[in-house]
This record gives sequence, structure tokens and C-alpha cells, in this order.
Amino acid sequence: MNIEDYRDYCLSLGTDIEEKLPFQKFKSGEGVLVFYVAGHMFSFFDCNDFRVISLKCQPERIDDLKAHHDCIGNPYNESPRHWIGINPVTAPDDLLKELTRNSYEIVKEMYRR
Repeated sequence: MNIEDYRDYCLSLGTDIEEKLPFQKFKSGEGVLVFYVAGHMFSFFDCNDFRVISLKCQPERIDDLKAHHDCIGNPYNESPRHWIGINPVTAPDDLLKELTRNSYEIVKEMYRR
């Protein structure tokens, strides 16, 4: 999936989605685009290096996902206990969408107002 299609998918998940570039003060974070629900991150990636999307995930699913999908590894700059990294270039679109929706739902439920 390309970067624009992924962005469109994230924004389609709900009317409560915000997107920001919150790390522009940091040289290594200038191009990091973050998607938020309820004021908390559920997906982020570097627009200048679209090889890893970091997503929230249930800890009990992470090892199995990594064992069955080469496109899944560690997240960028987050705890690998609660987050996964997925390569959007090699991941099947349906898997990327399912894991992105899962991340959105985890965060939305966790921080429901």
C-alpha cells in the first residue's frame, strides 16, 4: 500500500481521527505523521522513509503475528510489548488494514471519553 492510500484509510476509520506532525522540533522526527483517536496515537510512520508503520497491538498477538508474517517486526521508538512495526510495502493490504483498525479500536476503547 502506498503512503497516500494508507493515509486515506486511517482517516476513513472515524470522524474522531486527527493527524499531526508532532515531532518537527526533532531532526529525526520532522516527517513523522501520527494518527490519533481520543487524543492518543494509534498509528505513525516517517513520511520520508515509508518502511515501518507502528501500530498498537494486543501483547498476546504479537509473537504469533511476527512468526507468521515476515512484514511484521518491532515498532519504531515504542515498546515492542504493546506495539508492532509493519512494512506497508511488503504487507498484504488486508493485513495492514486489519491491524490498523485493530490499533484504532484498542486506543479508542482504552481512552474513550
